Amino acid sequence: MDQREIWAAIEAERHSLADMLDALPQGGDWDQPSLCEGWRIRDVAAHLAVATQLGNAAALIEFIRARGSFNRMIRDSAIRYAERPIGGIIEQIRESAYSRRLAPTTKPLDPLFDALVHGQDIAVPLGIERPMPLEPARAAATHIWERGFPFYPQRKFRGLRLVATDVDWTVGEGEVVEGPIQALLLLISGRPAALPSLTGVGTAVLGSRLG
Repeated sequence: MDQREIWAAIEAERHSLADMLDALPQGGDWDQPSLCEGWRIRDVAAHLAVATQLGNAAALIEFIRARGSFNRMIRDSAIRYAERPIGGIIEQIRESAYSRRLAPTTKPLDPLFDALVHGQDIAVPLGIERPMPLEPARAAATHIWERGFPFYPQRKFRGLRLVATDVDWTVGEGEVVEGPIQALLLLISGRPAALPSLTGVGTAVLGSRLG
């Protein structure tokens, strides 16, 4: 995908996410656990909303507040933002669809990955079907596989060959794990919810790799 196609996919995903969130009841659904351990649906939505709000200076402040922990910075900033009214969180996601602003050290494929995977973090626990578009999912999977931090999939899945069954995408060497690119993207980003959608000899070790 070229830059124009990536930004178009981000825009579409953010609009779709806002529509999905707008359809949720204002009560209990927002406080249910997401696929992200320790994160509520509300926190994941807030993370997506705040993503385009942090410039370099604000990110540095958040990093210092988190005592130098990247993961703590991401989680804490999302939880603080989650205290805002639900309608405001949804509107910020919708407005961000047109933004080309990137968080420090990121590339356009990073917010695409965020929109695709965090959409599943919200949809799957709520029983909502949310198919990923194939080409954006493939581009995001390649990006995360090659990037390393923060998931380090090449190290975590060493000795396995991951093969998509619905698009041309194969990485790694070894025993085969195959399934839809959507499930493989969730797998390499550490989501055990992907496991029921995967087959192949290599699936026998996946539980321990995600633990």
